[in-house]
Amino acid sequence: MAGIDIAEVARLSGVPASALRYYEEKGLIASIGRQGLRRVFDAGVVERLALIGIGRAAGFSLDEIALMFAPNGKLDIDRHMLLAKADDLDRTIQKLSAMRDGLRHAARCPAPSHMECPTFRKILRAAGSGLVGERKKTTPRPKKV
Repeated sequence: MAGIDIAEVARLSGVPASALRYYEEKGLIASIGRQGLRRVFDAGVVERLALIGIGRAAGFSLDEIALMFAPNGKLDIDRHMLLAKADDLDRTIQKLSAMRDGLRHAARCPAPSHMECPTFRKILRAAGSGLVGERKKTTPRPKKV
């Protein structure tokens, strides 16, 4: 049987063997057999892992990434899901940019106390109203059939 054993896949992809086993359990990748006790994967698994890595870096959950693969293993990305994630990233970038700018202002503010600074107080009001804080988690959208 031709293929790449799990240790080599881990070395080539940079994904630990434990994560590879978890991804297989989640149905994101599939081994094609075993060599002794080691799982063996098709050479295409490295590219699939790169796609999973890109999805994770963009903020997709493993469940959302799983929806990007058709049952036959082919890539089937929902473009609406990509646009929604891009919009989510835009909102995050705006929020983080505002926080960065506020921190820079607070660090350089000439007011004797931060509580005397109108800009700092504006930031406090925004935080108090819920405009600044932790991101809300989104639920994965069902895949269109």
